[in-house]
Parts: sequence; structure tokens; C-alpha cells
Amino acid sequence: MNVNEALEKLEQIELKIYANRHAMSLINYDAYTRAPKGSGDARGKTLSVLAEEGYKLMVNDALREVLGVLLENRDSLSEVDRRRAEVLFEDLEKMQRIPMEEVIAFQELTNKAQDVWHDAKVNNDYASFAPYIDKIVASLKRQSKYIDSDRDAYDVQLGEYEKGMDTKKLDAIFGEMKAGLRPLIEKVSSLPIRDDFLRRKCDIAKQRELSDRLMSLMGIDRNHCTIDETEHPFTDNFSKYDVRITTHYYDDAVASSLYSVVHEGGHALYELHTADELQYTCLASGTSMGVHESQSRFYENIIGRSRAFVSRLYPMLRELFPNEYSDVSEDELYRALNKAEPSLIRTEADELTYTMHIIIRYEIEKMLFSGEVTSANLPETWNRLYKEYLGIDVPDDKRGVLQDSHWSGGAMGYFPSYALGSAYGAQMLAAMQKDIDVFGSIKSGDFSKVNGWLENKIHRYGRMLDPTEVVPKACGSEFSPKYYIEYLSEKLKDVYGI
Repeated sequence: MNVNEALEKLEQIELKIYANRHAMSLINYDAYTRAPKGSGDARGKTLSVLAEEGYKLMVNDALREVLGVLLENRDSLSEVDRRRAEVLFEDLEKMQRIPMEEVIAFQELTNKAQDVWHDAKVNNDYASFAPYIDKIVASLKRQSKYIDSDRDAYDVQLGEYEKGMDTKKLDAIFGEMKAGLRPLIEKVSSLPIRDDFLRRKCDIAKQRELSDRLMSLMGIDRNHCTIDETEHPFTDNFSKYDVRITTHYYDDAVASSLYSVVHEGGHALYELHTADELQYTCLASGTSMGVHESQSRFYENIIGRSRAFVSRLYPMLRELFPNEYSDVSEDELYRALNKAEPSLIRTEADELTYTMHIIIRYEIEKMLFSGEVTSANLPETWNRLYKEYLGIDVPDDKRGVLQDSHWSGGAMGYFPSYALGSAYGAQMLAAMQKDIDVFGSIKSGDFSKVNGWLENKIHRYGRMLDPTEVVPKACGSEFSPKYYIEYLSEKLKDVYGI
């Protein structure tokens, strides 16, 4: 087989891999949005079959032969084709270490766990979900051993979401963030800011109209991106030509859906702006969850809670909800949307205290993998850490250990990505401001300069770059949490006048 023949076969194989993942993603998306409640068992059977087929598409002699030819001739390949071969070979090596029956069983387990979690959260019934925690942890520990028996199991899982990351590095990063953020939390959390109007009832039909306006303002291509509703907002990308975001509406919390749309819109822009030449290959997605969260949290917080953005948001709220916002000034809205106060729910947390929610989950995941915590004492540990880190008493499991969907889907090691993303985003802002007038552009309603900077520096590369390369390449300096701490310190001076 020569190089050209190998490239042709690789294209055929990758298209089949893409089609399989596309089908599985559509089924999972449907499960979270519109599928009837009783559809779980049938869906589980289909997903099990597709998971087996997906495994076979990756782990086989034909693909190994193709990649062998390409890697032996890597110097003659284009930059994209060389990277495709390298990334796919790495994926193949990892997957083939995990027995197919383990992959299928895990798909079945998480499909069931997600259904159980949904009901458990609604009914505040932790006991029904508890057994799945232990099963998921046990499965992930087995998978980690298959992938790399010499590494700590939780480090392996962290690397699945952020290549190159481990507990040693995260302990140092989070230690620096805690040291910088805790004094700020103590300084401002007791200072008064009016925010009663954020809890006024707002018509959900009007909130849906607001979502459409926000997506338009952000420059999201609606020909290739839709919005749906679900219990726990998320984004799914089937390709750059078909990206789906979701939100959840509450009639007494308009800011909740508003900022979930902006957050998920940031994820969507990343996928919508990956290069055309990467589509239907293993490179056609964000390079890591940390980098992905840098985009969502950049738009949600750095842009979405800025004075510049609020100047665009304020007239929309006054128009759509004239009675609810008739006595609210633009400055009051800005300060309310940036109020820092320890709270129960991660997704509703303010920009300052949010990282503490993530560190709590990180500490718990480490304990789950070490065996120090099991499902039996998980709620107790959760509640203790919320009291210790945020001074919050957790009233029930629905607003405690059951609040997130991630663990039911088997995503342990994912949560640190949110805090890393926040810190990456602050460093990106510092670099971006050297090139363009970031907030002047936003105030004028023009997102094209910000979107263009991110597309050129980050989005278009997909998986062409490893996550450890993204920040240095985009920002011209190695990653440091100091940018995040400095950014929040300056912002809080403006919000609180301190």
C-alpha cells in the first residue's frame, strides 16, 4: 500500500467512524431533550450495538495498517494528514487496551444511570442513584488500568479531558487560585448589591425570544446552530455544520437561561469555526474540555457580564420585560449580574465563587478514586466541603450532590476543565486586548473582531494543537492562573467600588 492509497482508505474509515459517532450523538441528544421518559431501555440497546460497532471501526488490523504506512512516511504528508495519523493512532492505542465488553457495558451503565439520575434529582431521591456512583467509579478505575497501569487512575481520567494534566499540576494551580480568590470572597461577599429584580417572574415565551436575540448578537450562524431545552444545559456538535445548544428556562430566574445561552453559545462558536479541511476527521473538534470551557466561560463571564455587554442587554430586557425592569437602571443590572455571594448551585454561581464549586468536586473525585469516599458517605462529604469552602449549609441532595449530570454520564475528571477554562480565558483576554479594542467592539454590538481573534488563534485549529500548546501559541506566554486572579480583582473594584 502506498501513501496515496493509505490516505484514501483513511478517509473512508474516518467517514465511517464519524457516521457512527454522529448516530450515537443524535440519540444521546434526543435522550436529553425530547425523547419520552420510558424510552431508555430501547435506546440503551441501540447504543450498545453502536458502541460495539464504533469499537470495531477503531480497533482493527486495516486501520492499523493504514496508520503504519502513513506514520512511516510522515515527512511526506501535509501538516493536517500527519496530525490526523498521529492523533488517530494515539486514540487507537488507547481504545484497544480497553476490552470491547468493558466499553459496551459502560455505555449501558451510563445510559441507565442518566435516566435514574434525572428522576432522582427531580424527586430528591439520592438513594436510588447512589449504587450507580460506585459502579461508574469502579468501571472508570478498570478502564484507567487498561489504558495505563503505571499511572494513578484519576490522573488517567483527568488526561482524558485535558491531555497532560494530572493531580500534581492541578493541586498547584488550584492552590494558587484558592489563595488568590478566598480573600476576595471574604472581602466582598457581605457587601450589599441590589438584585431582587433578577428573581421577578418573566414570561418564558419572551425568554425564548431573548435567547434568539442573544445568539444573533453573538454572531452564531443559525443555519448551522439550533437551540433546544433540557434539564441541564449542554452543547453537542455533530460537525461544524450542525451544532446544537440547549438551555433551561425558569420563570423566576431570567439570568439563568440568559447566561446558559451565552455560555453554550461560546462552545458553539468554537465548533462552528473549526477549519473546513478538518471536518469528518479526528481533528474536527475542540482540543480539550479545558480549552472548550475557556471559550464558553469567556463569552459567559468576561464578555457577557462586562459593562459593554450589559449596555446591549439592558435595552432588550426593558423591551421584553417592561414591567419587571421599569425600575432598574443599567448600572444596577451590571452590578447585580456580577454580585459575588457564596451559593448552592454551581451553574448559578457568580464568577468569583464558581471556582470553589469546581475545587469541591475535584477534591471529591480524588477521594472517590482513592476509596476514601463511596456512595454511602458522598452526600456527607459534599455537604461538609460546601460548609468549609463556601460557608453554605446544603438543605437537600437535589441542591447538593444530585445537582450535576456529569457523574451519571461517567464524566469524572471533567469538572476541573471549568476552572482551567476560566483561567485560560482571562489570559486570552489579556492577549486579545493588545490586538483589538475588545469592549469597545462589544459595546457597539460588533462581535466580529472578538470572534475573529478567537477563530484565528484557537477555533480553526481543532485538535491540530494539543491543549498545552493552545495558550502559549494564542497568548505568547505560558499558562498562569495569575491572569485570572488579577482580572477578578480589577473587576470587583469596579463592581463594588472598592
